[in-house]
Amino acid sequence: MTANPEDPKPVDDSAQKPTSTDGPLDGVTDSVDEASPAGAEVVDWETQCRQAEEKIAALQDQALRATAEMENVRRRSQEELSKARKFAIESFAESLVPVKDSLEAALAQTEQSNEDLRAGIDTTLKQLSGAFERNHLKEIAPEVGEKFDPHHHQAIATVPSEQEASTIVAVLQKGYLITDRVLRPALVTVAA
Repeated sequence: MTANPEDPKPVDDSAQKPTSTDGPLDGVTDSVDEASPAGAEVVDWETQCRQAEEKIAALQDQALRATAEMENVRRRSQEELSKARKFAIESFAESLVPVKDSLEAALAQTEQSNEDLRAGIDTTLKQLSGAFERNHLKEIAPEVGEKFDPHHHQAIATVPSEQEASTIVAVLQKGYLITDRVLRPALVTVAA
């Protein structure tokens, strides 16, 4: 401590040291905090490690379950697809059974007039047309003079005609569509 003879108060050197608590090391001391034991950090790491291992195990279990579920979905889809292929024509077959029954009944009649035979064939044709309709089987029956469509028609021959070129002159056989897919194109002759 140094005293200035003109200063009535003695100057304390320890009072000259900065005591500001505004710095980044506020409250930091050189010694280890007495409240936490030296092994506390190890226990903290062990806890974190155990928690991470539990989380990894849970995630592995979730991944395993998700993989098993995806495998089950794939297997079920394959089974359903296989069943769909096997039974895709079931509805159509059910529609055709009465047609077959009618044809067999007509053939079983030994004595019938031409009118009865014609009426039976007409009824059977109506049954068949109904079966086609229910199962989305549509006729491709182009009109004479209609423009040739290579997606729905198959040209058997080109013939000289007074009609415009590439138009249908005659329909030799009707074609059929299942929904919008060509089952059989219409066989036609086309104007040259």
